[in-house]
Amino acid sequence: MKASVEHIRSEYAFTERRACRLLLVPVSSYRYKPRRNDDGLRERLVALAREKPRFGYRRLHVLLEREGRQVNHKRVHRVYREAGLALRRKKRKHCVRTSAPLGIYTEPNQEWALDFVHDVTASGRSIRVLNVIDAYTRESLAMEVDTSFAGLRVTRVLDQIIAERGLPRAIRCDNGPELTSRHFLAWALDRKIDLIHIQPGKPTQNGYVESFNGKLREECLRVSWFQNLFEARRILANWRHDYNERRPHSSLNYLTPAEFSAKTSRGKDADSVRLENAHRVSHFPTAAAAS
Repeated sequence: MKASVEHIRSEYAFTERRACRLLLVPVSSYRYKPRRNDDGLRERLVALAREKPRFGYRRLHVLLEREGRQVNHKRVHRVYREAGLALRRKKRKHCVRTSAPLGIYTEPNQEWALDFVHDVTASGRSIRVLNVIDAYTRESLAMEVDTSFAGLRVTRVLDQIIAERGLPRAIRCDNGPELTSRHFLAWALDRKIDLIHIQPGKPTQNGYVESFNGKLREECLRVSWFQNLFEARRILANWRHDYNERRPHSSLNYLTPAEFSAKTSRGKDADSVRLENAHRVSHFPTAAAAS
């Protein structure tokens, strides 16, 4: 505020009292001269910053307290900034992804959707579930359970599915490190599989697998207690079999994914099933609620 008062006085030749009255600044506050000398604190902060160039003002404040200096952290922050010691934070770079809405699917293996779900065991150990589904038949192609996944492990699971079903035309996934690694990109390029990475923060662009994840959480993860990793694998394998073989799916006219897949592979029946379910299968972009 003092700088504003000085600017008005120099610009319009106002008196000191008139400028303070205009800016609602008490004259006593404007005339106040700080008695505290920060030279010693500034010198010590600069010396500490040279020793620890990547420390911020909070860590430097802790170092000052260890030396026996009782100084308020707000004062340390003010002197820290005045001395030009503030660190420059590098802006995090994000991949620029174009919008990739869900397409119209007419046959199996046209597009697979891939995502991870997290949970914990009774001992507090974190586990991850790699879910892979077919966007057309809604079949769960894999539910791999482990404590962590690297790009090599993901491609190994996908290779196992490909050996049974054949190559997909495209795979839709998010921008996780294992799905944007050089190994994963090279794997897809070598097999001529299109990778559709959704935009960051837009899970609805991968709506089919998000819908599947919601069913998995509601019907299995929230009602199960995993003693260890091996029990989690057993329970999730049983749930996946029940999902594919026994659970009616509303978007498939209450057929199971296995029944729908079998009908669409029978030539004549395939056309009738596609027409019967076209409005559900082709135009179901979010699929947020459990069927």
